[in-house]
Amino acid sequence: MRNDQRRRVRRTEAEGPVVSARFGPVDFYLLGLPGAGLDPAALSALTDLTATGLVRLLDLIVISKSEDGELTLVEVEELPNGFEIDVEMLGASGLVGHEDITELAAAIPAGAAALLVALELVYQRELAARTAESGAVLLGYERIPAPIVNALMDTIIPKLEV
Repeated sequence: MRNDQRRRVRRTEAEGPVVSARFGPVDFYLLGLPGAGLDPAALSALTDLTATGLVRLLDLIVISKSEDGELTLVEVEELPNGFEIDVEMLGASGLVGHEDITELAAAIPAGAAALLVALELVYQRELAARTAESGAVLLGYERIPAPIVNALMDTIIPKLEV
């Protein structure tokens, strides 16, 4: 069950040095699912990635949106048999709050489902700690989605190869 007390941390609330290096940055991903349900292949990709140690799965929720816009949540602990997610490997089940779910679920079409995952970028943990130790402060961060990067690189790389 989601904790109503949790709320998304806004950038302005997170300004200042890193207090602890127990965690690296965390990204939320909302993955639209084909059809109206979860495919084991989607979870397989996540478990394969977490096995590398580069990221850690902190939370996972399946969100279904009915035709009338009502949301149904399935927590990782409630996944049916056949879905290979070890609940023990989750770092912080419950990290994603209701505000996050409501905001992100707006992108899910009626009658569809999505997988919401919180991934810790473990490979950035030491960078965050060492940056804070040096007195530096993160002033901004912007993620460019892979499809946009790939489309841009497709236009740049041919020009470089000439």
